[in-house]
Amino acid sequence: MERQGNETHITTEEARGGRSNHVVRWVLGISLLLAIVALTIIWVTGAVMTPG
Repeated sequence: MERQGNETHITTEEARGGRSNHVVRWVLGISLLLAIVALTIIWVTGAVMTPG
């Protein structure tokens, strides 16, 4: 933190209250992949089980 007269300047890391890691990107990516796999399995098994 740096003070210049009446102004206080803080870094992005200080404003966030911590460091920026990319865990959210991993969670969203893995969740999206799992959702695609689950819906594909449901779609394929439904197509196989349908008579005709």
